[in-house]
Amino acid sequence: MIRLAVATDEPEIRHCAEQAYARYVPLIGRKPAPMTADFARQIAQGVVYVAADDQANFQGFIVFYAEEGHLLLENVAVLPSAAGRGVGKALIGYCENAARQRGLSTVHLYTNEMMTENLSIYPKLGYVEVGKRTEDGFKRVYFEKTLVP
Repeated sequence: MIRLAVATDEPEIRHCAEQAYARYVPLIGRKPAPMTADFARQIAQGVVYVAADDQANFQGFIVFYAEEGHLLLENVAVLPSAAGRGVGKALIGYCENAARQRGLSTVHLYTNEMMTENLSIYPKLGYVEVGKRTEDGFKRVYFEKTLVP
């Protein structure tokens, strides 16, 4: 089940981000941007969605919003205990469906170049690398996916 996040989800979302991204701190040299996000503000803006299992246990979350004619997938994270069960893929699919429902034909995202498994996962999901640049001191790789209606 995927649903819009509510304020009481914030501690679980923050915990998930800490757990999912902790292994990258030594590689990047500091906390990746998703670990320092203002989740309370994003939840209040209605741009955070959570995934739960059939017992309503939190599994992961995604942050996305419309931006300049496309949907920007800003963050997707899954608890390490739920990894490998298709939760991340389901969240990304949910984002893509939301884009279609809003009449948008592309989803954009970026990842840190040190998150090497993402560099291979996103192409398998149909995303194409469209650029690299450094922003806020992070070396980012940008991807886009053109959606089929």
